[in-house]
Amino acid sequence: MKTLQINKKNALKLYKTASEEFKQTLGDTFGKEFFIGKITDRIKTYEDACAELGINPIDVEVMKSAGFTDDEITYRKIKTITEALNEGWKPNWNNSNQKKWIPYFNTVSPSGFAFSGTRYACTAPHAGYASRLCFHSEELAAYAGKHFTELYKNFIL
Repeated sequence: MKTLQINKKNALKLYKTASEEFKQTLGDTFGKEFFIGKITDRIKTYEDACAELGINPIDVEVMKSAGFTDDEITYRKIKTITEALNEGWKPNWNNSNQKKWIPYFNTVSPSGFAFSGTRYACTAPHAGYASRLCFHSEELAAYAGKHFTELYKNFIL
């Protein structure tokens, strides 16, 4: 008999497309709650988002030496976080009924840069709405805006 070893990252990845029988086996191995948890419980950092997607975090120093600016590097990080939080959802800009949520920030608040709320667009992507950084729900947009404010600040300002 051979033994199969699988880490949590790969288990999460496999679970999404697994048969019901294999999902049961994964649930028995890792615990059913591990797979039921909300994405916002798993994504707390950029590195968490990379692990969720099964990719390596970018090497900031290598990117800087290749000429990337801080805002470009930060954009890549936010884009990765957005992809992970959306769990495979992609906006359909041809669907005028589909809401695409984005976090909104106040750059002139008394405390400086601050999360202000969420907004959505249904049809055309607007530069101000950061079309590649939109979410499928208001909850996810608010989570990203509140939890990753510093990254958004580094990207926007």
